[in-house]
Amino acid sequence: MDSLFKALSDKNRRKILNLLKEKDLSAGEIAESFSISKPSLSHHLGILKEAELVLVERQGKQLIYSLNTTVFQEVISWFFNFKERE
Repeated sequence: MDSLFKALSDKNRRKILNLLKEKDLSAGEIAESFSISKPSLSHHLGILKEAELVLVERQGKQLIYSLNTTVFQEVISWFFNFKERE
């Protein structure tokens, strides 16, 4: 869970997740929405991958990023466990 909350703490990473909510994208397509360096974007994508918030699939020479909805379901379940204690 710690890596998940670390990943969500950055506005750039949240923006990446919002982009991926619409459709799967390559790193280059994601980069078009940012004015940060490619190494910085790669760093953000790595943190999202480490937190298992995104999945990566190689298609030819490109890496395609998509949301890992399973992790989001686990987080929602975790939050709802607090509600059940009332």
